[in-house]
Amino acid sequence: MDSQVIRYAVQDGLAVITLNRPEVMNALNARVCADLASALRRAAQEARAVVLTGAGRAFCSGQDLSEAAGAGAFDAESVLRDTYDPMMLALMECPVPVIAAVNGPAAGAGASIALSADVVIAAESAYFLQAFARIGLIPDAGATWWLPRQVGLPRAMGMALFADRIPARQAADWGLIWEAVPDEAFATHWQARARSLAQGPTEALRRTKVALRAADVNSHAEQLALEARLQGESARTWDFAEGVAAFVQKRPARFEGR
Repeated sequence: MDSQVIRYAVQDGLAVITLNRPEVMNALNARVCADLASALRRAAQEARAVVLTGAGRAFCSGQDLSEAAGAGAFDAESVLRDTYDPMMLALMECPVPVIAAVNGPAAGAGASIALSADVVIAAESAYFLQAFARIGLIPDAGATWWLPRQVGLPRAMGMALFADRIPARQAADWGLIWEAVPDEAFATHWQARARSLAQGPTEALRRTKVALRAADVNSHAEQLALEARLQGESARTWDFAEGVAAFVQKRPARFEGR
């Protein structure tokens, strides 16, 4: 699936979804949001791992403000409910691991997209920016849910209120993202990371996502029960049998997944 604003390619179990409006730093509009949601739903059926990245020098600069020119004409609540929410839910509910390969600035809702991925790998020249206060808005696209959980309330509040750029290296030091990589090694690095997930034990990785996502709302006892159920399911898969056989035979496991 290729559209004018999203590029989609899948090979060897890895789907790469590229935001493709480089002339406006991959800014979001209704078409981008709808096509990204469709691409994520397709990848959930076709791939064993997904990478989100941006064309050109940016990951995503957030909402295309040319659509919002004139406050009276821009119904932000409807845009979020009808356009952004389905996209963010498609990302959150994707059953396979999702890597955000942040090649450049991730601002506004673009930062929300990146930080909603399971793993964020950023080029060192990239940065994350909750830019909303600069234009009289609040963080959206899930940012107010994610940020306190990822970096704690004090840092989340500072990011939102001051709208400062957080360089990739600082974001990694804070635990906001998984890692920051020198620009010259960035593409090779995220590709290797993504391939390792696409070649991994698909069902175990899916269940790992389910368990970790549930931890915020479960009690300790509920989480133990969930772990036991999911581990029982995992132990009945071919991938577990292969993993044990590979360990005993002292060879790399060859996971087939689905």
